[in-house]
Amino acid sequence: MSSPSYALRDTMPGVVVVAILASFSTWAAEWSALQSLRVSPLIVGILLGVALANLAGSRLPAGWTLGITFSAKKLLKLAIILYGFRITFTEIAAVGWGGLLLDATVVALTLVFGIYAGVRWLGVDRETSIMTASGAAICGAAAIVATAPIVKAESHQTSIAVATVLTFGTVAMFLYPLAYRTGLIPMSEDVFGVYIGASIHNVGHAVAAAGAISSETAATAVIVKMTRVMMLAPALIVLGWFVHRGRPDDERTGTGLVIPWFAVAFVGVAAFNTFDLLPRTVVQALVTLDTFLLTMAMTALGLGTVLSKFKGMGWRVLKLATLLAVWLIVGGFVLTLLFMGTGQ
Repeated sequence: MSSPSYALRDTMPGVVVVAILASFSTWAAEWSALQSLRVSPLIVGILLGVALANLAGSRLPAGWTLGITFSAKKLLKLAIILYGFRITFTEIAAVGWGGLLLDATVVALTLVFGIYAGVRWLGVDRETSIMTASGAAICGAAAIVATAPIVKAESHQTSIAVATVLTFGTVAMFLYPLAYRTGLIPMSEDVFGVYIGASIHNVGHAVAAAGAISSETAATAVIVKMTRVMMLAPALIVLGWFVHRGRPDDERTGTGLVIPWFAVAFVGVAAFNTFDLLPRTVVQALVTLDTFLLTMAMTALGLGTVLSKFKGMGWRVLKLATLLAVWLIVGGFVLTLLFMGTGQ
């Protein structure tokens, strides 16, 4: 049996490499061209990892494997837990019952529609369908990487799901403000912020789209969007039950409910953050650390991605992501009017 020191020695080389690549990704995300597109370090990291994995191929040292796997799995769960420092229950209460019910409805319907359409209509494997639907329903790339250990996804499945989130989140970032400015969306700026927060994939893209209208729109969009993020934990628990139902009890909890404890810890951190017990500088430092850990996890996922595995799957996943994007635009608009009115 390997001692802890041997395990650490075998893991560290890969972790160090991932950390170096994540550091470069963090620096590159500050470039003006990438900032103008709201491309986060997470996206730069996974693209860099994919590029390195496919250019170097088998020439990547085998000694990196354990560290890359550790970063993609263990560090990922720690990052999801720390994500709770971005949210408070007070912010969630601020959106009111209308906003809360709107978010819950969008998340639930998007998950159901995405999984059903992916598996039944388009023939996408269940793991990729669930991750793609989760990314669209909740909070983009963070939701996808949080869902990956629940469905036991492979790296290439996770990567393609993340790619769809980047693509359609970027499109939405430009489309929503343009449609609003041209008068196609009959909403007040405040309600438009609710619509953005309830229907755009990524937090960064939602902030960018809302900020193009006004600071008030951006503030509302952030609150509604972070309320959607908060729904990550219950969604993971439900997805855990869905994925593992019908399996023998020794593969799950005795009650038949698979509980991702990192999701429970995520809620606990958000609850702790609500009481504002830590100085803001400490919380901001933890958020910065969390972003870096997420970047490491995404970089590691990229390093485990070989593009040849996408053959026969890419177009089906793209069609699924397109359906989900159209649903969020149209369905999100209708549901926002239903729950919030126009505000005019």
